[in-house]
This record gives sequence, structure tokens and C-alpha cells, in this order.
Amino acid sequence: MTLPELQRLVGNGEGLTLEFKKRVPRPARLAKEVIALANTQGGRLLIGVDDDGTLSGLKDAIEEEFSLREALTAHCDPPVAFTTERVPISNRREVLVVRVPPSAERPHYLVDGDEETPPSVYVRVGASSVEASREAVRLMRERPQDASGVRFEFGEKEGMLMRYLDAYGRITVSAFAQLTALPLKQASHTLVLLTRAGLLRHHVALPEDYFTRAYAA
Repeated sequence: MTLPELQRLVGNGEGLTLEFKKRVPRPARLAKEVIALANTQGGRLLIGVDDDGTLSGLKDAIEEEFSLREALTAHCDPPVAFTTERVPISNRREVLVVRVPPSAERPHYLVDGDEETPPSVYVRVGASSVEASREAVRLMRERPQDASGVRFEFGEKEGMLMRYLDAYGRITVSAFAQLTALPLKQASHTLVLLTRAGLLRHHVALPEDYFTRAYAA
């Protein structure tokens, strides 16, 4: 990547597939950002770029790259694929570009070595890396399942769901649970099952994920 290419990329601002860091953050924080990219659409992490897009650069990009690799080895499970590139912005400073492809091995978990703290899954929502919902994690785990092998019974509550979606366009787990008087866990299970069957589409969002009809293109 050339400096003009880097400048054009930074000019787009942070977003779903682009994250800026002035320097390599704490190992777990760094791993969280990379995991979120891998679990979503992939993207690039630019180290040596301020939040406002200023190219401040790194004095020792080689050392920072070593720290990056150490952090990802220690805190990503399973390992995340990535590549790095150092882009000079002056005689003494470089920006470290970390490319992360969308992963076929997701979900990737953030582990911190504390046995009392369960591993977490992160995804991108806009320009932020946030903890994934239970539904998002389940769908990542079960994504390879062929929709033709998903079995479910389309009953009264599923009919209520489809009528609600026809009227309002989207529904959250909590709204579906309230609509049907189902426990949250069962409401979640139903929405995930219908998504796996190809009837619904799952959308990662804040403050809560939501589901829509999966109309055929």
C-alpha cells in the first residue's frame, strides 16, 4: 500500500470494516478488535492512526508488529488469520496495516487466561466492536448447516411472528417473547431456528439484534 492509498483509506473514516488505533493497545483489547473484524465482514486495523484520522505513525513498527502477533496468539481462539504491512509516512514513522479476512472458522473467542472469566465473542456494529448476542454466536456456530436439514413445526406462535413482521418489518428476541408469552430462551431458540431454515434474516445491531423476513431476491 502506498502513502496516497493509505490517506484515501483513512479519509473514509472508521466504520464496519476499518478501525484506527494510535498505538498497539493492551493485548486483550487489540485481540478484541481483530476478532470482531474476523467474526463480521473482515477489514483492516490501522495502527499509527489517531481517532480523527491523523497519521501519527509508529516509531518502531517492527516492535509493535511483534507485540501484535504475541497478543493474537495469546488471546484468540481459534487463531485468526491476518496479514500485516508497514507503510512509511515519513523517514522515521510507519503505519502498521493489519488485514483481517472474514473467517470461515468463526466464532473466534477472546480469551484472557482467567479460568473464572468465560471467553467472549465480539462482532462489528458500525465503527464499534461489541460483544455478540447469544443468537449471533449460535448462528455463527451453526452456519454450515444446510437449511434443508433444519426441522421445525410452524404453529400458532410462528404465525403470530410472521404477521407481526408483515406489519412492523422487524422483531427482537425480547419483543417476540412478549408477543407470544414465551420465555426468552425459547423465543431466542425459535428465531435462530427459523433463521437457519432460511425464513428469517438476523441483523446485528445496538442496543439489541433484530430479525426480518428473508425474502427471496
